[in-house]
Amino acid sequence: MSLPAVLLAAGSSPSPTPSESSTPAVPTLQDAQESATNAASWVEQNWSTWLAIGLKVLLILVIAVVLRNVVLRAITKLIDRMNRTAESAEGTTLGGLLVNAERRRQRSQAIGSVLRSVASFLILGTAALMALSAFQINLAPLLASAGVAGVAIGFGARNLVTDFLSGVFMILEDQYGVGDSIDAGVASGEVVEVGLRVTKLRGANGEIWYVRNGEIKRIGNLSQGWATAGVDVTVRSNEDLDKVRATLDEVAEKMSKEEPWNELLWGPIQILGLDSVLIDSMVVRLSAKTMPGKAVTVERELRWRIKQAFDAARIRIVGGETAVLLDEEAADPVAAVAAPSVFSDSDSPQVAATTPIAAQRPATPGK
Repeated sequence: MSLPAVLLAAGSSPSPTPSESSTPAVPTLQDAQESATNAASWVEQNWSTWLAIGLKVLLILVIAVVLRNVVLRAITKLIDRMNRTAESAEGTTLGGLLVNAERRRQRSQAIGSVLRSVASFLILGTAALMALSAFQINLAPLLASAGVAGVAIGFGARNLVTDFLSGVFMILEDQYGVGDSIDAGVASGEVVEVGLRVTKLRGANGEIWYVRNGEIKRIGNLSQGWATAGVDVTVRSNEDLDKVRATLDEVAEKMSKEEPWNELLWGPIQILGLDSVLIDSMVVRLSAKTMPGKAVTVERELRWRIKQAFDAARIRIVGGETAVLLDEEAADPVAAVAAPSVFSDSDSPQVAATTPIAAQRPATPGK
């Protein structure tokens, strides 16, 4: 190739200038048309899949919300029916064995709250897992992680879980409620508040006890059903039993007809008979069924009336220090004093016979 031809070829393809090489290429209309065509084809190919997934998730959420509302409404109706059943029994014999209105209200609220929380957690949790599976998300690692976290939390907060579960079953079984007097083993007193984790008691001296539900191993409820008032009367063994029984019958009949004792007594005062017989005394036992928590009050009033009736009937109550009856002769103050001893007289032969012999002095030598 000749030199003019080489120069002509070099002149026909000039080298790009630095300004021309740094300028970005502007997309043409043809490139934009190709991108739109590719996006439209991708949407056309996958729109049915995405639409199916969206409809599936929407259907899951709708079913979960509807099911949750239905379950919550059913729980509310169940709690209301329990309250109406308790209120309708207030005027019957069973009504006296039921708890007060505040206790029923608190128990219903606690049971309803627990059931609603459990139902919402189960329904919404299941719906969330089904929605994630609809997006083709592998739930195995998530479930494994949740299981490990649950085990770790269970070991770390096992006492909390125990208290919570114990509180739930105590409320569901209606073991005690607000206003009840209970003996929980670790503490005793009147129930002030019942929680899912802690029960609050007020002791006899006014102190407040916070007892964890998981620590309660046994419960003695003194306010459910009825209480029993028992009084023991100790009289002399030579008293007339018929007279004692007649006096006690009169006291019991009179107390049962007076207010407010006729409401506190849920049955007649029964004379059970002789509980024990000793050489110088005998014990007569009385018993009565009373309103829960009123046994001590009935016992005190019954003792008061028995003492007054026995004083009027001149029946002596023994056991401890007792007053001397007016018709008895005063005891001789020197009757219990022993007779004087002959040894009290210094000139008596007995004293002389017991006088120690004086020690003899040894003889002095030379005398």
